[in-house]
Amino acid sequence: MTKKMMKSQNNRVLTGTLAGIAEYFRIDATTVRIIYVFTSIFLVGAPILLYILLAILVPSAERQTRVYQQTRADQPKQAEPVADGTWSDF
Repeated sequence: MTKKMMKSQNNRVLTGTLAGIAEYFRIDATTVRIIYVFTSIFLVGAPILLYILLAILVPSAERQTRVYQQTRADQPKQAEPVADGTWSDF
């Protein structure tokens, strides 16, 4: 099975393109973002056009929805009734 570059759904800031590149190369997304900012500064905005092109061409990853099911152990406990004479803590 070949690995495909896709936009990230988990670690996205704007479109998830840079995080998708980081996931493809198995590096930290923050590192890719820092490299992108420095190249944008030194190459006078040329990577911005590349980013827009990649945002259009790179497909989005399928969303992984999780269904959270509440069990009896997760449900809040009901307060127990207390007689009026047992308020000795106050």
